[in-house]
Amino acid sequence: MENVDVVNTVKPNNVSTTSSFTTSILDKLREIFIDKAPTILEAAAIIVVSVFLALFIRQLMRKNLKMRIPGHVYKPLETAIFYLIVILGVVIALSPFGISLSGLILAGGFAGIVIGFAAQQSLSNLMSGIFLLVEQPLRIGDPIQVADVSGVVHDISFLSTRIRTWDGQIVRIPNNTVFNEVITNYIRTKARRVDIKIGVHYKSDLDKAINVIKELLDNHPYCLANPAPEVFVEEYSDSAIVLRARCWAPPPVWFTTKIEIQTKLKKVLDEAGVVIPYPQLDLHLVSSTADISVKIQDRKEK
Repeated sequence: MENVDVVNTVKPNNVSTTSSFTTSILDKLREIFIDKAPTILEAAAIIVVSVFLALFIRQLMRKNLKMRIPGHVYKPLETAIFYLIVILGVVIALSPFGISLSGLILAGGFAGIVIGFAAQQSLSNLMSGIFLLVEQPLRIGDPIQVADVSGVVHDISFLSTRIRTWDGQIVRIPNNTVFNEVITNYIRTKARRVDIKIGVHYKSDLDKAINVIKELLDNHPYCLANPAPEVFVEEYSDSAIVLRARCWAPPPVWFTTKIEIQTKLKKVLDEAGVVIPYPQLDLHLVSSTADISVKIQDRKEK
């Protein structure tokens, strides 16, 4: 019976403890959702307004600023301003709860150190992206080659660069790789040279072949007059005299110029009677019937 009395006296204490704990939780919830409800609504309203303000400013930038500055400068600027406005709105909204800007900066500093060790590669890509935007070795729309990837720059972000290859594929390259690799930009100069090699037969009139090719280059609308086109003998190969034709063309029409010249070369040379040879090998056989018959006879004897 004494054991039962002890149990009966403990139960009310447990019930009392649970009740007080529940009351404490309800008081906290009441304090948060009822007493501080205006503050919470005010903070939410500030955040919503900041988001709408950021969207409004972004729309104004797209209407009035996007066409006036290069795309590789405008896009990062738009992104930075949008998130800056939203972050400022969040900081202002949290200030009534005792969260100050200095505290956020301090917490962000510690978080940055931790994240820095965990994401060194991403930070390297970020810094490389900033350097690429400042130095501008490439821009959106430029035909380039980076390492073994060649195509047109499709997009430049803070972390990566996307290139649309000549066959239409989108290749994403980390900015760290782009920044440390050799970048070949095909359009940042005023003119680009077209080089074409063609072989003519040894029996053909060499001067006539050079003059015909030179006339073709001089009459092409995209071949620049200065520097002037040139045609010269590059080497004497086994099957042909190799000529090299050169002219300079504006980078946007470089590929078109090269294709048109290569296509017309065969026609103008045929009309001029200049032969374009193909590789051939002359084989001279020396008769040795006696030796062969002896060998055959020896084999029969064996």
